[in-house]
Amino acid sequence: MIIYAVKDYEEMSRKAAAVMAALVVSKPNAVLGLATGSTPVGMYGKLVEWYKNGDLDFSQVSSVNLDEYKGLSGDNDQSYRYFMNTNLFDHINIDKARTNVPNGLAEDAAQACEEYNEIIRSMGGVDMQLLGIGGNGHIGFNEPSDVFEKETHVVDLTESTILANARFFESMDQVPKQAITMGIKNIMDARKILLVATGEGKADALYKSLFGPITPKVPASILQLHSDVVVVADEAALSLIKEKGLL
Repeated sequence: MIIYAVKDYEEMSRKAAAVMAALVVSKPNAVLGLATGSTPVGMYGKLVEWYKNGDLDFSQVSSVNLDEYKGLSGDNDQSYRYFMNTNLFDHINIDKARTNVPNGLAEDAAQACEEYNEIIRSMGGVDMQLLGIGGNGHIGFNEPSDVFEKETHVVDLTESTILANARFFESMDQVPKQAITMGIKNIMDARKILLVATGEGKADALYKSLFGPITPKVPASILQLHSDVVVVADEAALSLIKEKGLL
């Protein structure tokens, strides 16, 4: 595991974008596992900037996203498909036919989950999986649990996650209570993992995930078993790890 300690969000965004850009340059037909949320927005902005400067070419890249809210269509402005389009896909030369996000409107959610697993397999697996981390240690929407969920599945969102997402919706009633998410096995099967974290609110989760016991109670702790993990985090997110003398 490599941990890049950076000063702030801006530097984190630039460094994380550089890690992903290096893969795209070295493997033009890379399969990127992508994530949503506020943390990677700056990173996506850097990738768009470098594309517009002529430094990156996404024409052969394929992508799979970690998750999607159950019940939201791709044109809903709170859906993760919409997020990816507006923050990245609309601004680069990626073929949207090769971008994949779980179907939040699928009538048979279990079948949709299995079809998503097959999409990942058919692409030859993920070359680099981007991850954020929740305040409770969740990755994707794999919430703290008694077991590590293996592959794509429907998850009931925890109260803390629902509350964290509420700021994006007009009322609590509109916040989705379920999501479709890649499972821990899907994530761990990626050849490389890029974990990004920013802010003091992630310090406890980051410490427990990187240096605590490996337990489904802290889903991101499983990353300790992966052979190629790069963490890019700012001073605030790493504050507890530094305080304990581990970095």
